[in-house]
Amino acid sequence: MSNKLCAIISGGDFSPLCGIENSDFVIACDKGLEYALKCSVKPDLFVGDGDSFSGEVPPDIKKLALPRKKDDTDTLAAVRYALKSGFRDITLYCALGGRLDHTVANIQSAAFAAENGAFVRFCDEKNTLYVTGPRRITLNKRKGCSLSLFSLGDRLCGVTVSGAEYPLENAELTNVFPVGVSNEWKDDVEISFSEGTMLIVLSVIG
Repeated sequence: MSNKLCAIISGGDFSPLCGIENSDFVIACDKGLEYALKCSVKPDLFVGDGDSFSGEVPPDIKKLALPRKKDDTDTLAAVRYALKSGFRDITLYCALGGRLDHTVANIQSAAFAAENGAFVRFCDEKNTLYVTGPRRITLNKRKGCSLSLFSLGDRLCGVTVSGAEYPLENAELTNVFPVGVSNEWKDDVEISFSEGTMLIVLSVIG
């Protein structure tokens, strides 16, 4: 199942669920169910503790009820479910914006997934984020977007970037110095690294 895609709809700011129809399994996290129903998307699973969605979960949607007092966020619980079910390709929708603490928690949940072998993307109208362990990634040139790389662990090792205004060759990035922020495109960009967990951020400029 590792080549199949799991979509998780979180409860941050609403953004269009573009491409969700290509998912093999859809999980709605609490308020994410409201967003799903708004877009006529029927989730395969509802995960939540009911603190941000007070409506009725349709009876034909499987439920994973969570207690209010818990260590995992709803989104992390959904990520755990996806990993346990064999998914290693995960897209998070509506997981940015809103409360900053929840956004940070969602990125940390993605890092947890990446450290367990998954490739995770976030999508909204102004940002695309990728969270991944060591691999080679090719990104098509995106006019009007910045390109930033961050370490979600102590360090990224062996970072090589080509096709960008500021290339790197076997460099090290740490989580206390944002030297990878706001690179520029010259062509399609190829990124590789040998150790760590990387956050790639493509943001619309302006």
